[in-house]
Amino acid sequence: MELFLMTLITGILVGGIYALVALGWVLIYKCSGVLNLAMGELTLIGAYVTLTFYEMGIPFILAVVCTLLVGVALGFLTERIFLDKLIGEPILSVIMVTVGLSFFFKGMVEFFWGTDTRVFDPPVFAITPINIGYIKISPVYLWSFVLAIVLLIILVAFFKYTRWGLSMQATADDETAALSLGVSARFVYAAAWAIAFMSAGVGGALLGNINGVNISIGYLGLLVLPAVVLGGLNSVPGAIVGGIIIGILQNLSGTYLDQFFPGGVKQIMPFAFMAVFLLFKPYGLWGWERIERV
Repeated sequence: MELFLMTLITGILVGGIYALVALGWVLIYKCSGVLNLAMGELTLIGAYVTLTFYEMGIPFILAVVCTLLVGVALGFLTERIFLDKLIGEPILSVIMVTVGLSFFFKGMVEFFWGTDTRVFDPPVFAITPINIGYIKISPVYLWSFVLAIVLLIILVAFFKYTRWGLSMQATADDETAALSLGVSARFVYAAAWAIAFMSAGVGGALLGNINGVNISIGYLGLLVLPAVVLGGLNSVPGAIVGGIIIGILQNLSGTYLDQFFPGGVKQIMPFAFMAVFLLFKPYGLWGWERIERV
């Protein structure tokens, strides 16, 4: 039971970080209907940018804030340079551009930072575990979860209470009606990419503290896709719940199944679960169900 509780709690804590990255997937899909296949590389860029600021002597929290600002700038530039001309074009064309962007971003990361694993030195979080009864929790998991939840709350409040956030929701719900009210679709799409860079970048920085910073973080960003599908591609609450569920599933499968199926069942299980889940709930837990009548 002690092992089960520790595995469960660690899964919830990691799931909070996955939820933050999943939010970036959901935002772009809600606003443009595009499945952004470059999210893994956005996560990777955020990890390296935060590490670079940290190595310059900037405290970790300020390094995260700087990463947020860099994410906004990169998001706007990416949308304006690569995607602005594709507004109104077939969705498949835009998705293929995001595939190209994923290879482009990965190549740029390898060019500027190399492929060797790097760590935050000195460590950001204490090494000594926190004892809660018989359960031991690593501080890096606990504080990463806290920071991820704080950022999630800020982003959810942004969408619910600010004019820009409401404009993005209106465009996602009915683009034609939003345009008739004076909402700029170009701005909404650029803002969606900027926020996606922010959420994925901070998620990458937190994952980098746990596993070290290397190219594999890009795969961890892609691992969030089952969480997005599980919660619903256009549901912000679904992204949060889906991220936590996938974190729990990944940790439990790694603890209890790796001994019987060695060789990466921890990485495979979220995708296998997603495939089975889609058979029964093709739109996810809170996704919009589209019914077309002929």
